[in-house]
Order: sequence, then structure tokens, then C-alpha cells
Amino acid sequence: MLLTLALRRMRGGDDAGEAEVVRDLRALPGLVTKALAMDSEIERLSEAFADKHNALFLGRGTQFPIALEGALKLKEISYIHAEAYPAGELKHGPLALVDADMPVVAVAPNDELIEKLKSNLQEVRARGGELFVFADENISLEESEGVRVLRMPHVSELLAPILYTLPLQLLSYHVAVLKGTDVDQPRNLAKSVTVE
Repeated sequence: MLLTLALRRMRGGDDAGEAEVVRDLRALPGLVTKALAMDSEIERLSEAFADKHNALFLGRGTQFPIALEGALKLKEISYIHAEAYPAGELKHGPLALVDADMPVVAVAPNDELIEKLKSNLQEVRARGGELFVFADENISLEESEGVRVLRMPHVSELLAPILYTLPLQLLSYHVAVLKGTDVDQPRNLAKSVTVE
């Protein structure tokens, strides 16, 4: 992030917003500590995944790659089939698979796409899907039957991808531990490239 700001300056860009980004970066370690403090809550949440065979991860905009990371980690270390999908394209495929046996994880920071994401979440609930939403503490999203909301500390939109990756990785870790898989040596995966 700092390199990007420096390159912008070197190429003649102005410093508009630079102080705000630096301030947000300085606050990031404290936010990471708060996110990691959710560990015991995430561990309890992992029990809902341990006996499942499939999971769906949803994100919009810059959060879609974070949803991809969550699905990747879950399948790599717990051996649960997991797929990530852009929430805005939910109607074009995975919505047909949503039922009570497929947990759906959504990444919901407080950004310009939050109202659209809420609409996607309603579609999942209408089909009986069980939702697990990692949501910014400042958005109005209530828990109800079939909807678990885990409150994330508020973070700038620019840094949200960093912060929202952490609970998804913790979720995968705890699910794998519950299932008894080896989180340090996942089957069929090499941690380093040893052959071409």
C-alpha cells in the first residue's frame, strides 16, 4: 500500500487521501488484534461445518477474492468441497444448490455494495440456506433463525480485504481440527515446489 502511494507520487500524482490511508494503516494492527480475538466465537461456529460436505462463500467487489480465499482454505485443510461466488451473480448457478445442508458464508464490510449484498442474503435464506455473515459492526444486520452474524471491527474499504481474510482462515482451521485432519500437512498438497 505504501509502495503504491510512493509510486503515485513519483509519477506526478497528488497526495490527496494519502494521510488518510497512512492513518488507516497505522490502525490496522489494532484491528487485526480485534479480529483475532474472535477466535473462540469462530471455533464455536466451526461446529456447524464439521459434518457438511459442501459450503458456499459469497463476496461482492473487492471481497469476492476474499471469499475465494475462504473457500480455498476450507477445501485444502478440511476436505469439504467449498466454492466461492460473486454474490451479485448468485442467481446464475449456485443458488440452485442452496439448502439447509450447505452453509453459506458471506463477507459483509460496510461499503457501497452492502445493501445489494443484503438482498443476496435474503435470497439464500428464502431457499433454506444457513447463513454465516462476517459483518462490519456498523451495518444493520440482525441475527435470526438460520442467520449467524459475527461482528467485525470497522475498517476502511481499502483495508477490508486484509482484515476479512483472517476470520475465514480461522474458520477453516477450526473446522479442520474438529474433523481431525492434519492442518500442517494437507493431503495431496506440497508446501513448496520440489518438482517441475
